[in-house]
Amino acid sequence: MRACVALRAALPQQLGNQLQRRIEPPSELTAAWGDPAIVLRCDVPTPAAYTPTAQLVTVNGIRWFSEQLSNGYAFTTVGRVANVEVTIPRRYAPEVNPLVDLAEPIERTLIRVE
Repeated sequence: MRACVALRAALPQQLGNQLQRRIEPPSELTAAWGDPAIVLRCDVPTPAAYTPTAQLVTVNGIRWFSEQLSNGYAFTTVGRVANVEVTIPRRYAPEVNPLVDLAEPIERTLIRVE
């Protein structure tokens, strides 16, 4: 998807103090920072638990559906031309902090459709 390629090119080299790292296999739809990895995936399906009345977290204008994982959270954008999922390990609590650095490139590259 073209929008995901544009997002990948616009992503920051750092999220907080975590540097972007290599991912295997390389993909224009994914990115990662730090160790343990904060992982971004573009063009993912809408989470099964999401409903139109679900409570969302808004960070710098980007709306995220959050799901608690065994070791952190998964945040998925809603209402964009492509869904972006970011999984953030508990080590980076508060887990919403990396979303601040992702807001501008998402706003710039993934058109709102709702």
